[in-house]
Amino acid sequence: MAHKIVVVGTFDTKGEEFNYLIDLIKSKGNEVYTINAGVLGTTSLFEVDVPASLVAQASGNELTELRQGRDRGKAVAAMSVGVANYIKEYYNTTGFDGIIGMGGSAGTHIVSSCMRELPYGLPKICLSTLASGDVSPYIGISNLVMMPSLTDISGLNSISKLSIGNAVRALLGMLDRPKEMENHQRSIAASMFGNTTPCIDQCRKILNQKDFEVLVFHATGTGGRTMEKLILEGAVQGVLDITTTEWADTLCGGVFPAGEQRLEAPGKMQLPHLIAPGCIDMCNFGNPSTIPSRYKDRLFYEWNPNVTLMRTNVEENRELGKIFAQKANAAKGKTAFIIPMKGFSMLDALNENNEPELFWDESADRAFLEGLKRHLNPKIEIEEQNMNINHPDFAKRAVEKLLDMM
Repeated sequence: MAHKIVVVGTFDTKGEEFNYLIDLIKSKGNEVYTINAGVLGTTSLFEVDVPASLVAQASGNELTELRQGRDRGKAVAAMSVGVANYIKEYYNTTGFDGIIGMGGSAGTHIVSSCMRELPYGLPKICLSTLASGDVSPYIGISNLVMMPSLTDISGLNSISKLSIGNAVRALLGMLDRPKEMENHQRSIAASMFGNTTPCIDQCRKILNQKDFEVLVFHATGTGGRTMEKLILEGAVQGVLDITTTEWADTLCGGVFPAGEQRLEAPGKMQLPHLIAPGCIDMCNFGNPSTIPSRYKDRLFYEWNPNVTLMRTNVEENRELGKIFAQKANAAKGKTAFIIPMKGFSMLDALNENNEPELFWDESADRAFLEGLKRHLNPKIEIEEQNMNINHPDFAKRAVEKLLDMM
C-alpha cells in the first residue's frame, strides 16, 4: 500500500542527504511531499513542494528579511514557528500518513517543532546528531522518534547511508500497521502516582470489568501534559483525575510540574471530570542536594535516590484548594470533587495500628478543603469520604461517581 509521506528539513544545506532519503521512500512506491525550511536557498536535486518563502510567511516573516538580517538564531526560530504552523494546517486540511526529517542542532529544532504539532499515532521520525543527549526539549510530550545519525549529516558515506536507510525503514515499518489510535468509544483517562497506585489499580480493574478502556498517565509533569493533550484531541470520554500532585510541583517549584493549564482540558472539551487531591501532600525534588535552600526546614521523605518528597504545608494546600476551584469553575462540562478525608497518599495516612505515617497532617489536608469550598461555585459537588485515598472503597465510589456523571 502506497503512503503519503512528508519530508521536512533544511534543503539548502542538506540537499544531497535528503535526495537519498527521498529516493528510498519513493523506491517503495510512496508519495513524497517536501517542505524546505532552509533560509539560505533550496536544492535542484528533487522537487520542492513548499518553498522556504511560504514557511517564513507562515511565521509572519519574509524570507528576504530573514536572510538580510544575518541573525541565525532569529532565522531558525522563525522557520521553526513557520513550519509548525504550516504543517498543522496542512495536516488538518489535506492529511498525510507519516513525516520524516533530519538535521543537526538547528535542523533538529526545526523538524521537531512541526512534529510536535501533529496527533499521537502519526508516525514521526527525526534523524538527529543530538539524539544521544537530552532530547526532552525536542520531543516534549509528542510521540516522535529521534534516531542518532552517528556521523554528522554532512555528505553521504557508508555510515550516513546506513543511518538514513534505517530511519526510512523504521518509518515505513510504522506505516505498515493497523490504526491502533482509532478513538475507543469507552475510554477513560486516569492520573496515577506511586503513592496512589493501589487506588488506580482498583479503579482500572472495576472499569475494565465494565468494558471501559483506561488510559493511565503517570503524574510526572509530562504525564499530565500528555493526558490533557489527548483529552483535547478527543481520545477519551471521561477523566478520573485521582492524582493531581503536579499542581503541588507547579506551585512549589518541584521537578514534576505540568504547567498552569493542568485541570483545564476536560472542562474545555465538556467531559465529565472527577477530581481528587491525590498526592498534593507532596512536592517532588531530585536528590537532596537539589532542594532549594528556602525549604531547608521542611519535612522530607527520600522516595528513591533521585526523588525526594517534601510535605506541603497548610498555606500551600489552601492555595491549591483555591486553584482547583478556579479551574473547576471555568469548566463547561460536568465537574465534581471527591475528597479522601483520611489522607491524600500512602504517606499521608494512618497505618493499620492507627499510627500516623510520615506525611499525615490533618490540618494541611483540611486547609485544601477550606480553600476549595471558599472559592468553588456552590453548584459543583464536593463529596467527602471518610477514608484514605488508597482504600478499596474509595476507588469503588470514585468509579461509581464518574460513571454517574457520564
